[in-house]
Amino acid sequence: MPALTHAESEFIDSYLEVVDQPARINPARGAHTYGALRAAQALVAGAAALRDALTVMHQRGESELHAATLARALRVLGGERRASRISVPPEDAS
Repeated sequence: MPALTHAESEFIDSYLEVVDQPARINPARGAHTYGALRAAQALVAGAAALRDALTVMHQRGESELHAATLARALRVLGGERRASRISVPPEDAS
């Protein structure tokens, strides 16, 4: 895991939380409306946390995102796998 500031860690954690929620809402992957509803509600809270983390970074003078470092952190935390759950699954070959 690359070294991140506390604000960058909060940003990555909040980003992944936001990414996880559309995956739970995804109608091509879900089965129950209640779970999708809960995920939609959590998406709002996650977006607020993401906004707050970026606000802290901006207020501290962190004006640039270090994409390579943040991408490495996302890979370590399974970001690619988690983001792939947002897409529509391939059609069944049967």
